[in-house]
Amino acid sequence: MSVSICLFTADLRLRDNPVLTAALRDSERVVPLFVLDEGVRAAGFDAPNRMAFLADCLADLDAGLRERGGRLVLRSGGVVEEVCSVAARSGAREVHVAGGASAYARRREEQLHTALAGQGRTLRVHDAVVTVVPPGAHVPHQKDHFAVFTPYLRRWRETAVRKPLGAPRSVPVPEHIASLDLPERRAVTGVSPGLAKGGEREARGRVTSWLRGSLDAYADRNSDLAADATSRLSPHLHFGTLSATELVHRADHPTNPGADAFVRQLAWRDFHHQVLAARPDAAHTDYRPRHDHWRHAEAEAQAWRDGLTGYPVIDAAMRQLSHEGWMPGRARMLTASFLTKTLYLDWRLGARHFLDLLVDGDVANNQLNWQWMAGTGTDTRPNRVLNPLTQAKRHDPQGDYVRRWVPELSGLEGATIHQPWKLPPPERARYTYPAPLVELPDALARFKRARDQR
Repeated sequence: MSVSICLFTADLRLRDNPVLTAALRDSERVVPLFVLDEGVRAAGFDAPNRMAFLADCLADLDAGLRERGGRLVLRSGGVVEEVCSVAARSGAREVHVAGGASAYARRREEQLHTALAGQGRTLRVHDAVVTVVPPGAHVPHQKDHFAVFTPYLRRWRETAVRKPLGAPRSVPVPEHIASLDLPERRAVTGVSPGLAKGGEREARGRVTSWLRGSLDAYADRNSDLAADATSRLSPHLHFGTLSATELVHRADHPTNPGADAFVRQLAWRDFHHQVLAARPDAAHTDYRPRHDHWRHAEAEAQAWRDGLTGYPVIDAAMRQLSHEGWMPGRARMLTASFLTKTLYLDWRLGARHFLDLLVDGDVANNQLNWQWMAGTGTDTRPNRVLNPLTQAKRHDPQGDYVRRWVPELSGLEGATIHQPWKLPPPERARYTYPAPLVELPDALARFKRARDQR
């Protein structure tokens, strides 16, 4: 009886999963394996929100496998050691895994290949599982990656995208392979109270509702903070409970501006993965050094984390992050610009805080989006500054988003809520809300001086 291992990583789904499909095609029995990686814990990436969401995903994956006659095998420890142990126990000749983009994922693949080869076994790495287009599939002449999004997007759109795969009808699993009990969300402490539910079933229900309802208006409303008009699919893409490739097929309607704008966001995701694959140190060092002399002001950084900067739209976004473990893309841009350009604090402070809370926080998108906003990344306009007042009036004109997340200002009507410090003193005293952390003209002048000193 031939046996293969399907090593689940960021592809916790049954539908459109080339890793699982290949493992089932090549063997009579398959061990669906997930390892709670001690390396992830050691690096501090086992944030409560992601661990709770992961518990949902693993429970749902196990349920789906059991419906097909199988089950999920869970182990904990070093991935290489646990995979080799399961392979030896099951007699598996091949291990299938999705290709990754981060330095950690690449290193894990190399170590697995070496260890398995030493046992006379083979590692099969599958591309186009986590992303639509594999990192490195397209490169400019005499370069190893695209550093600017627009030319990358042109090549990305020209790429033939594979057809999505169906879910398997049955998953026969060897009976004698031991498994740990699955983790439970309720056992995770420190979880954001409004954290969404994880799992493939949840993902598929959400994407169906999104495509039928809000997609057409996405181009016009995705930055409307009060409308909550984004897909909220990023956590499912991060954990792989939803296939980006399937999303492209289901949403790709070039004549529909909303669909086109949404698919463009999937291309941005692939773009960041190919940048990180070529420049793994961009996870912690400047992709394009600007020789910034970042300020050190922990009190200001903490006020930003706590949503107490005195700028309502910034504070609303940071409080949403704390409550839900998520925030829309426009809010991420505003808060990142405020930290790096208005307060002129190191982007790594913000990136770390986001990774501590974001359920969809991954190295490629989080770090490179932060660098883009800080002016050290791939943005062709590194001195771009998003004025929080201008942005608030544009993307939350009636203040409904702020009113939702900054309840101490809920008594203020309309756009007045964005500048509470302009209220007459007697009225201002009624609101327990801090004064602005910095004055915008002073902050802008400070940024310009720092930029000129580069």
